[in-house]
Amino acid sequence: MKTNVTFPSNGLTLAGHLYTPDDYTGTDRLPAVVVSQPFGGVKEQTAGLYAERLAGAGFVALAFDPSYQGESEGEPRFLENPFARAEDIKSAVTFLTTRDEVDPERIGALGICAAGGYVSYAAQTEHRIKAVATVSGACLGTLFREGLGGGQSEDVIRGMLDEAGKDRTAEARGAKPRLEQVVPETEEDAKDFPTLYQEGRDYYRTPRAQHPNSPNQFVARSVDQIAQYSSYDLIHLISPRPLLMIAGTEADTAYFSRQAIEKANEPKELFWIEGATHIDLYDKDEYVPTAVTKMASFFKESLAAA
Repeated sequence: MKTNVTFPSNGLTLAGHLYTPDDYTGTDRLPAVVVSQPFGGVKEQTAGLYAERLAGAGFVALAFDPSYQGESEGEPRFLENPFARAEDIKSAVTFLTTRDEVDPERIGALGICAAGGYVSYAAQTEHRIKAVATVSGACLGTLFREGLGGGQSEDVIRGMLDEAGKDRTAEARGAKPRLEQVVPETEEDAKDFPTLYQEGRDYYRTPRAQHPNSPNQFVARSVDQIAQYSSYDLIHLISPRPLLMIAGTEADTAYFSRQAIEKANEPKELFWIEGATHIDLYDKDEYVPTAVTKMASFFKESLAAA
């Protein structure tokens, strides 16, 4: 069952969908999972899919729009602030602790793509998160600083930061925030991009998952907050709580999960899904059931222990 909910985060009201098992009778407190979505995504896309599947496995699951996105409050619209995203995850945990359906001592977090970094970052200091799972996890800060796969000249991020400063000045003088695309808008635009962005366009800009609240835009000056953010530097602090990272063997972002797992302390696991790319794990029937089965088993064991 899906219920529309709202909750506060850092002075803003966030909108979410709370999923509960269809056979829930209201007599027990269940384990719960906060589900957070990729850069540019909204709760109606892959986060909602995973939340619905987790509810089918016996969990209460919360998918929500982060600050400045979707149906949640926040100006300017489409700002991508990693530190606000992490605070939103902590606020989502707080919300779940107030729900009669939820055992407040058995709350986990799942992050997809950029949120695979955000939930890891939040959980480093948020001890109410008892278990962390990621799907196609990536660090948005590293991606902007170094480019996909690394090797990007530092001049690129320095130039973007120069423009971000100009944007702040322009906005102070009355200009509207300058917007950039998250993924290429058309197939023609995408043809020279890496697989991640080509498949991202197919997911976000076609009937496959296109949603009016996910318009493929972000405030360009977000880069001055993204650039100083790093998902996994303190990932060892998640321990002794368990960490599961799920990635496709064909994902061009798989190195993020490898590097994060190397930095993390036990208990930890990197689970590979053979043949899957980064975006395949968002919604494809060949791969999503495998990911859900693995994470459901992980959360059942780790949250039962909690």
